[in-house]
Amino acid sequence: MTRAAIAEQRTLRRAQAHAATRGAILEAARRVGARDGDLSLRAVAAEAGFAPAALYGYFSGKDDLLLALAAEDMTQLARAMREASASTAGPGRLAATVGAALSNPSGTESLAGALAAMPAEAGAREAERLFNGRLIAVLKVLSEASGKPATTRADQCDVVLLAAAVGGLALLARSGRLDALGFAMDEILARLEAHFAA
Repeated sequence: MTRAAIAEQRTLRRAQAHAATRGAILEAARRVGARDGDLSLRAVAAEAGFAPAALYGYFSGKDDLLLALAAEDMTQLARAMREASASTAGPGRLAATVGAALSNPSGTESLAGALAAMPAEAGAREAERLFNGRLIAVLKVLSEASGKPATTRADQCDVVLLAAAVGGLALLARSGRLDALGFAMDEILARLEAHFAA
């Protein structure tokens, strides 16, 4: 085996070990969030079996950790929405897609946490770029499910409005406010479909 091949294998093993450790930290963060309702890097480090300073080799801080959690959740959210959209044709497709999003509470919860963690001005951090890419994937699924490709600026605005409505619905449903106001989710999804579907 050549030196170049050995070096390449070593680099690959390091990258795999880094990804595995990063994944373990994210899982520890999920457990801490579920148990404590909030994340602290100290608690996440303890849960993962690391010194708190070790986490900085994987995340620049709590905000990056929150963005990474949200990006993972949004990948699952986009997949669930895509499957719901693909399994429903014609009328009801958008409602089914949004219903899949609303039945995935971890995606909407981590999205709220990530949005709160983002700086007021967009930056070029890796975690932010990853999050934005996953958000675009969710918006694309909503656009396709609505039957209106977001090719114009107005169509893109409509998709953002639709996503904002879905986020608001998730908050209302999770807090029990939708029921308290006397609305059934099916009724709301039908109205959403009527307003946003082509």
